[in-house]
Amino acid sequence: MAYNQEPSVETSIIKFKDQDFTTLRDHCLSIGQMFKDKTFPAADSSIGQKLLQEKRLSNVMWKRPQDFLKGGPPHFILDGISRFDIQQGGAADCWFLAALGSLTQNPQYMQKILRVQSFSDQYAGIFRFRFWQCGQWVEVVIDDRLPVQEDKCLFVRPRHKNQEFWPCLLEKAYAKLLGSYSNLHYGFLVDALVDLTGGVVTNIPLHSSPMDLVKAVKAATKAGSLITCATPNGSTDTAQAIENGLVSLHAYTVTGAEQIQYRRGWEEIISLWNPWGWGKTEWRGRWSDGSQEWEETRDPRKSQLHKKQEDGEFWMSCQDFQQKFVSMFICSQIPITLDHGNTLHEGWSQIMFRKQVILGNTAGGPRNDAQFNFSVQEPMEGTNVVICITIAVTPPNLKAEDEKLPLNFQVIPAGSQRYREKFPPVISSPFGNVVQSSNNNSHRNFTVTYHLSPGNYAVVAQTQRESVEFLLRIFLKTPDNDRHLSRHFNLRMQGSPSEHGSQQGIFNRYAQQRLDIDATQLHSLLNQELLTGPPGDMFSLDECRSLVALMELKVDGRLDQEEFARLWERLVNCQHVFQKVQTSPGVLLSSDLWKAIENTDFLRGIFVSRELLRLVTLRYSDSVGRVSFPSLVCFLMRLEAMAKTFRNLSKDGKGLYLTETEWMNLVMYN
Repeated sequence: MAYNQEPSVETSIIKFKDQDFTTLRDHCLSIGQMFKDKTFPAADSSIGQKLLQEKRLSNVMWKRPQDFLKGGPPHFILDGISRFDIQQGGAADCWFLAALGSLTQNPQYMQKILRVQSFSDQYAGIFRFRFWQCGQWVEVVIDDRLPVQEDKCLFVRPRHKNQEFWPCLLEKAYAKLLGSYSNLHYGFLVDALVDLTGGVVTNIPLHSSPMDLVKAVKAATKAGSLITCATPNGSTDTAQAIENGLVSLHAYTVTGAEQIQYRRGWEEIISLWNPWGWGKTEWRGRWSDGSQEWEETRDPRKSQLHKKQEDGEFWMSCQDFQQKFVSMFICSQIPITLDHGNTLHEGWSQIMFRKQVILGNTAGGPRNDAQFNFSVQEPMEGTNVVICITIAVTPPNLKAEDEKLPLNFQVIPAGSQRYREKFPPVISSPFGNVVQSSNNNSHRNFTVTYHLSPGNYAVVAQTQRESVEFLLRIFLKTPDNDRHLSRHFNLRMQGSPSEHGSQQGIFNRYAQQRLDIDATQLHSLLNQELLTGPPGDMFSLDECRSLVALMELKVDGRLDQEEFARLWERLVNCQHVFQKVQTSPGVLLSSDLWKAIENTDFLRGIFVSRELLRLVTLRYSDSVGRVSFPSLVCFLMRLEAMAKTFRNLSKDGKGLYLTETEWMNLVMYN
């Protein structure tokens, strides 16, 4: 059993096929030659027989972008990253492109995958991309030779007159990871979502779910989740455009949801994007581009919402959406449960088992199995355990034509023999107090949710293959600490919880007649109301001044109600992190600061170099290497603020130009 053990620094990145980007690029630059990738050659084998035969591809040539472009040089990224840069080609990889389209709405995640690259600065025909595989990020190196016919890309192609090639090259890197372009030809949305984020996927069946779609989409979007959806099969087992403008057996990106004024009431609508791209099929029903509904609405947001462009993006009513689509997939860094509404901000602890290998027995004898133990500590309502298994893509695990599930598992009481010797080809549990929902929309990623009573349990796994390598993640719901701190951070309150227990009640008591508080009031609030303990574990006045400077927007040395609410939310998140990472009650070691960064919700997409980690360790730990809770709060919140400041001020994402006055104002106040 192990929690995350590797920090998000360069050394934790796995080099696919042992290819180091920097070494290969520098060698090519030194000898003045373009990189040619021998591990994924410019040959039919990299396309794969499945696609070659189905698409009847012949006379395929492999060219670098500058060798077939007309009208200007190629660009890696031009005017930012957008889903509208993507246009699906000859491979049926909408499942990957729909997930990628959703990811473009999270630039900080995209930057981790794309890196900083170009066709000009140190260009040697070599590019690199990163994908999440079984608990680690894997860097895939490719050359930029793309398969073309008549100087047009066979697969993902740049939008007309755009000449932006990051989608084409990213698709090639993913094809290399999976073995060939043929392995992109039909696949599973769940796999793409996990490979791009390392997240947990919730599958929502649209025909039976009573959920509030608008509320769920808005909450998931705000939390940085990826949202995609899929249509059912049509008359054939291939994607086909149908009369209403949708495509059967096709994946779409969910890009938004709104309540809009219509006639004398309100109507719920949802926005989708088709990876087929510009000038392609769009929905033709209610709330589609140019529909009567848009003409009749008097909603003041009409011009903002309704663009009427043939860009693959369109609106439709939520009622039509639930009728025409079969599933919606939400991918987040923590599980999302819909037991009591749309709860996207629950607390979860995670147990991770990396690089587990099970040897099967294909001769018909007794099968090997593996058991992984965990405990449920407290009774809770609804889903409280989520089991996620990710199968490695490396052979013999990845066999697209194999209909058998590569791994079967059950959850049983620890020490029990109440599991079947031969598992059925489904994910199951043999005892009755389990509420579960599995997504059988993948051969590589499986998520099952349970409601378990307190006790000790085991995940038991078997395979019918020769061997399977996999990652097991067990998510355990933690109690709601949003209104109080744990036993390691004592809460000292007077009066009733309803009056004094919420952040609003605390704020009102210290603001008194004003609508804001200053650093001195915040100092009293944090130490007298929230934290009690040794003096060294309490917030200093200077730390409170820093927190005010980091959180205020008006730069007046005070926090209003909204700013304090943002601070409170981060304090609760920091407290969860401290509890999870601490070595013993109340003790967090400086060597574990990277764990704190990895587990902090508001730092998603922010990564720290080894050198910076060394410097902040010196800055925020005491003489014996311990980090107090107030120091941890100040560090995590400053890291967030400085990363956002850089992104806001940088014009190219690489550097800043500041006047001396701007520099002094920034560093001396914040």
